[in-house]
Amino acid sequence: MADSVYVGVDVAKSNLDVAVSNSREVTRFTNDDQGIREAIEYMGSLNPDGIILEATGNLEMPLAAALQTVGLPMAIINPRQVRDFARATGMLAKTDSIDARVLALFGVRVKPEVRLLPDKDSRDMASLLRRRLQLVEMLTSEHNRLLQADKDVGQNIAAHIVWLEGTLADIDRNIEDRIKNSPSWLEKDNLLKTVPGIGKVVSSTILIELPELGKLNRRKISALVGVAPLNRDSGTLRGKRTVWGGRARLRAVLYMAALVASRRNPIIAAFYQRLLTAGKAKKVALVACMRKLLTIINAMMHNMTVWKLENNGLMEAK
Repeated sequence: MADSVYVGVDVAKSNLDVAVSNSREVTRFTNDDQGIREAIEYMGSLNPDGIILEATGNLEMPLAAALQTVGLPMAIINPRQVRDFARATGMLAKTDSIDARVLALFGVRVKPEVRLLPDKDSRDMASLLRRRLQLVEMLTSEHNRLLQADKDVGQNIAAHIVWLEGTLADIDRNIEDRIKNSPSWLEKDNLLKTVPGIGKVVSSTILIELPELGKLNRRKISALVGVAPLNRDSGTLRGKRTVWGGRARLRAVLYMAALVASRRNPIIAAFYQRLLTAGKAKKVALVACMRKLLTIINAMMHNMTVWKLENNGLMEAK
């Protein structure tokens, strides 16, 4: 235990600050091709048990991909989890070097699971999906502005809406073409779209944002997405079960899928009505539908079978 060596890397736009769990020193490298090569050579010489990075809006991806290529063990951690850990250990100050040391200490204490990065095609698709979401948000904002704009400004907004819609259509075609050109993605996409309530946007998002689908049991996959109810109990107090954490974009599209499925999918619709009849709030019932829908498609991917009404949606991946 005492001999475990973990490396923490604080990734900034210009620099990489590298801290080692058994040392107070922090080494700085430039965040470019040469600096990444030098940092990897340095970290490789340490023979670490793990290299801990913080998710920083994709700034960490070039380094993470390079680490994976040379086979060094690496984990990317949610920033909120790291900050909670820092506060718990009394590290309230925040600088690049302190952040790197916190990440190294996090590795020693928590020993996060090392997970492989998605391949380049998956990362490219994830970027396209993020851009699609940005365009949808911009379109919503522009449509709202158009309602209150005067004539001259309205014409400018209308022209921008046309451009945004065209760009969105181009991205949708790009995503669709990439799925069609991948036998693995295409097979899974075709299976997912047999489920009433799941269309091409939901399907493509699930394919890219949830590569673990079909590989975990229903409890683990629900917790990973962030739709598993969590206890809020302490002493004699008993709180409501809540869901939080997980993968926000994935949870958003799954919510929309459950909303559609609650009207058009016989299994989910019956389940939704049963919850409402039992006195559950609509939002609570919809979250339960999200979890049930996720359980169904998780089992489908595990067994590589299409959705069927007669199975009553009760399949479960082991």
